[in-house]
Amino acid sequence: MLDWIAEITGARRARRGAHLQTLWGGYGELFRVDLEGAPAATAIVKHVAPPPDVRDTVSDRRKRRSYDVEHAFYRRYAARCDDSCRVARAYGSRVDDGAWWLVLEDLDASGYLERHDPAHGLALEACLRWLAAFHARFLGAPGEDLWPQGTYWHLATRLDELAEIADPAIRATAHELDAALAGARYQTILHGDAKEANFCFTPEARAAAVDFQYAGRGCGMKDVAYLLYGHDDRHVETYFAALRRALGDAAGPVESEWRALYRTAQLDLRRFLAGWRG
Repeated sequence: MLDWIAEITGARRARRGAHLQTLWGGYGELFRVDLEGAPAATAIVKHVAPPPDVRDTVSDRRKRRSYDVEHAFYRRYAARCDDSCRVARAYGSRVDDGAWWLVLEDLDASGYLERHDPAHGLALEACLRWLAAFHARFLGAPGEDLWPQGTYWHLATRLDELAEIADPAIRATAHELDAALAGARYQTILHGDAKEANFCFTPEARAAAVDFQYAGRGCGMKDVAYLLYGHDDRHVETYFAALRRALGDAAGPVESEWRALYRTAQLDLRRFLAGWRG
């Protein structure tokens, strides 16, 4: 595999470097590779290999599908993201014997070496501006090969959990909230897991995003409500100011609809959190 990594990165040789992170549920790891003779000195490898004893469950199938989606995002959409919604360059990807390999630009080496979790102040504003630029860039995109509905908490994926929520008011409104978001006239591609931990920052508080396993179509307010959970709602103004800059004269009807759906997205997220079991 190192020979292949060297080939796609333009290196004479690739050597495995430091382990960076174990993936959720023991599904693999992130590690750095050192590159000799390439334009970049390092790259990041996301190697996904489901545990051999994992059971075939709804959760497992969702995870496996999420890695197909992430590969599709980097193959088909990442190159359309500019500095306003920065993502890592994808050198290449492959699937071999039930394992996924994704080789990405090392964002640390490109200046995005800071992490803020939770994010506040300039870092949080940078995340909101990133989301606005991303949503504007993909407004109306059909999202081929991504999730039909972005995010991992939308109602269709959590019906078993809905039945176990103790609060009858949450159960009673769940389908109505989901239908309102799914029926929004203005749909975009969502990041799908837009928490602070999935952003990297420069010292000047410019943001880049990672982890696109749950990218798919949806109302932009779902990403914003998720990012701003636990933060003051007034921060949403930073998002809409950036959306207006990105969309120009076309922003008016999008902003009007999405403002009206922000509370709906918050309540939909509350439904997920009330039933979430991990």
